[in-house]
Amino acid sequence: MNDAAIDWQWSPFAGLSVADLYEVMALRQRVFVLEQSCPYVDADGLDPAAWHLLGRQAGPAGGRLVATARVFERHPGSDADASIGRVAVDRPVRGRGVGRLLMAEAIGRCRRLAPGSPIRIHAQSYLRRFYESFGFRVVSPPYLFDGIVHLDMVRPA
Repeated sequence: MNDAAIDWQWSPFAGLSVADLYEVMALRQRVFVLEQSCPYVDADGLDPAAWHLLGRQAGPAGGRLVATARVFERHPGSDADASIGRVAVDRPVRGRGVGRLLMAEAIGRCRRLAPGSPIRIHAQSYLRRFYESFGFRVVSPPYLFDGIVHLDMVRPA
């Protein structure tokens, strides 16, 4: 899949339409709750402070949402480090480069929002090499979060 095949939209929470928010929540639930068998509270109170990236397959009427992430100028609960979270790609388009495009967009947004700031992620451990390919480095021992092994990773400024 090439960059032209995905239409990217950035929006603050207040700028999301009800339909956009519904699609984001549905995609995150399909990926994190159903596929990963991880019941968790997705409505964690942080979405209103985030920028939301929506990736739609190019097509008539805006296309289907296939990728999403949220970006913070400052990591929640911190006055340092930008952060990226809730990175999700719909199963039918995985393995076609959509995740790489999504992360490139998210990193670019962090660079514009917080120039010179490191970028922090809480990565599921099985995705370590994927995130390392973007320059992220592990900065914590593995830990269990919502029943899934995670690692804290930082991409230096």
